[in-house]
Amino acid sequence: MSAEVEAPQIHASDKVELKKKTFASWVIFAVLAIVVVFWLFPFWMAIINAVKPQAEFVNNGVLALPQHPTLSHITKFWSDVNFSKKLTNSIIVSVWAPLITVALSFMSAYAIGIGKVRGRTWILALFMIAFTIPQEALVYPLYIAAKKIHLYDNLWSIVIIFGVLQSAFGTYLLSSVLAEFPEEILEAAKIDGAGSFKILWRIVLPLLTPTLLVLATFLFIWDWNEFLIPLVLLPSNDNQTVALSMAYTTGQWTSEPTARAAAALLGALPSILFFLVFQRTLMRGVTMGAVK
Repeated sequence: MSAEVEAPQIHASDKVELKKKTFASWVIFAVLAIVVVFWLFPFWMAIINAVKPQAEFVNNGVLALPQHPTLSHITKFWSDVNFSKKLTNSIIVSVWAPLITVALSFMSAYAIGIGKVRGRTWILALFMIAFTIPQEALVYPLYIAAKKIHLYDNLWSIVIIFGVLQSAFGTYLLSSVLAEFPEEILEAAKIDGAGSFKILWRIVLPLLTPTLLVLATFLFIWDWNEFLIPLVLLPSNDNQTVALSMAYTTGQWTSEPTARAAAALLGALPSILFFLVFQRTLMRGVTMGAVK
């Protein structure tokens, strides 16, 4: 006799629960779609107006699609501001400053979170206060310090300033992570004869690498978009960054909307491409950091 397999019974309550979950999923999807549209809309406006002739912009308005697309605004802005040089400057700042920040933050957070230094609660409170101080309050002291150490109008002054200032946030963030580091792993390493440096380099660093990558990614985007401190400390054209070149399109009496759209597009595109390229690394860092 062949045994008959009964099909699983689905109760009415289960059907209602399934419908609720499906409806909730569609609601979340619709909300996210609306958010994506609002987020992409400024970027879309920058694209269509960057390639729109000036006459079409005046006659048809800002929302109209370009009938005769042109790259003249983009090429003109690129050559007028020497965008290649500013792109190089921004890359230098946005790569070296996060490296300094991550290194300082990691070592400081290791001492606070795992080293259990005395007064670590007050130290973390001091770091928290440090990264909440507005940049406007720091501009004049930084200007005087840069003048005295002969780093005014020097690209590396921005690298050092960003690297040190943002280490307050990085230390606070990583200290919170390292405070929850499994004690069993540290005790096992000590039993095997590992010293503090070996634990730092061979155990803590590999496990914390995903979190460090997430921090470095956000720091890159923040440093790329910084405006105020580079504006004060980098007066010469050869040392300015991409963010400062945005002001070129607006004068005291004149303004070119299409040129400004081209500048906004060129300024935002590198950071967007960086985020898209490292998106998997970023998501892997979040998930792996949570699992570990």
